[in-house]
Amino acid sequence: MRLDVVTIFPEYLEPLNVSLVGKARARGRLDVHVHDLRQWTYDRHNTVDDTPYGGGPGMVMKTEPWGDALDSVLADGYEAGAGEPALIVPTPSGRPFTQDVAVQLSERPWLIFTPARYEGIDRRVVDEYATRMPVNEVSIGDYVLAGGEAAVLVVTEAVARLLPGVLGNAESHRDDSFAPGAMANLLEGPVYTKPPAWRGRDIPDVLLSGHHGKIARWRRDEALRRTTANRPDLIERCGPEAFDKKDREMLSILGWEPDPEGALHGRFWRRTPGVEQ
Repeated sequence: MRLDVVTIFPEYLEPLNVSLVGKARARGRLDVHVHDLRQWTYDRHNTVDDTPYGGGPGMVMKTEPWGDALDSVLADGYEAGAGEPALIVPTPSGRPFTQDVAVQLSERPWLIFTPARYEGIDRRVVDEYATRMPVNEVSIGDYVLAGGEAAVLVVTEAVARLLPGVLGNAESHRDDSFAPGAMANLLEGPVYTKPPAWRGRDIPDVLLSGHHGKIARWRRDEALRRTTANRPDLIERCGPEAFDKKDREMLSILGWEPDPEGALHGRFWRRTPGVEQ
């Protein structure tokens, strides 16, 4: 996969040289190019922003530097043999970045990121390049950052770990929280390693039992517990087919019951009235 990032703070992207992303680059799984947007400015102040039309606070990033930068990045990529680019625009106004989106992006051969600063990029830039490639406007959470570089790091790490040959164990991401599959709508439960006892705290006996069926059931129950505590909305949205008989028994213990009107509003489970959480 080829990855291009255009930014006014190239140094912010230094973490792309370490950890799993750095290993992916070293192994040739990820070809990263970081570009300084100010290289495509032509005044002595290297200006990349201007006041917004219509008034209002803040500044807006200009069309000319972004257009010239993206044209150059596309030309370089195509010349190097890359193809099928997709533009990734980190913005609080985008759709939520989820594991499903990470999986979709991991299947693309070329991602181009445009992390903005100030009040964002002149909308005409996004509209222009949407005629040339798919555009994904994504948000990493319901909060506002000073710029989009942190989001680039988040998205890149989530995507890079899904690329073949990046994780030491190819199955490692199968049981992640939000991973597609049986556990897709649940958070991952707690994990343990050696020693078996630490400061008076023992690991659960079931993990020492060697009984794979019981261990799998324990992990599933713990996932249900953690999801109930931290993200009950995920359980609410699960259709009846998402849970087997044992799941439903645990959900009842945790204070859940099927919502008879769930199909009407997209929430299939509700908290049992009178059960203290």
